[in-house]
Amino acid sequence: MKKCEQMYEGKAKKVFATDNADYCIVSYKDDATAFNGLKKGTITGKGVINNRMSNFLMKKLSDEAGIPTHFVEELSERDTLVKKVKIVPLEVIVRNIAAGSFSKRFGVPEGTNLNCPTIEFCYKDDELGDPMVNEYHILACGWATREDVDTITDYAFRVNDYLKKFFLERGVELVDFKLEFGKTPDGTIVLADEISPDTCRFWDAKTHEKLDKDRFRRDLGHVEDAYQEMMKRVFGEN
Repeated sequence: MKKCEQMYEGKAKKVFATDNADYCIVSYKDDATAFNGLKKGTITGKGVINNRMSNFLMKKLSDEAGIPTHFVEELSERDTLVKKVKIVPLEVIVRNIAAGSFSKRFGVPEGTNLNCPTIEFCYKDDELGDPMVNEYHILACGWATREDVDTITDYAFRVNDYLKKFFLERGVELVDFKLEFGKTPDGTIVLADEISPDTCRFWDAKTHEKLDKDRFRRDLGHVEDAYQEMMKRVFGEN
């Protein structure tokens, strides 16, 4: 399928139209941002890792967990063909272990195992700082319907159940992660965006070493090494 004009450029990806109106091409960049774009940098090779890892996990979630996704075909190390969807303007955050903003907001020490997974919704708007919202806000503002919210919640927890087991088998704790969902033209909700060290917190199950973008956010160093290590864990490479 032919890559046509660029439709959108975000912090980590570019999106291109194709010669088929039902599909677009996502191209992953090495650019890195944190704190809603206030901190910027480059993580060498990040685009390749995030593209390949996301595609691999999307396919497994579709084939093994029954989660519909936007993934169609990996075209190259950085480019992937996806279904064209209208993104639901919500970030969906699932947490298993207290960390990051959760610890700051609620005073729960980082690393505390939560009694059960939690889910949070944030309205996608950089200028507003992606504020946390509840279901009443979502319905009142028309960002999604009740049925959409119920479907997204169900899918998010099913994704969590699958990925927690998947990563633990590879010696990694899935601390928390962010998902985005989109709607196909017929109204079907599908998992979109990516699943990667950019959007997940990964800790080594034994040492609790951080293997994700927190190394960039917190200036911990060895950022590229952490991404490469996660790539090896996911694909079972020595």
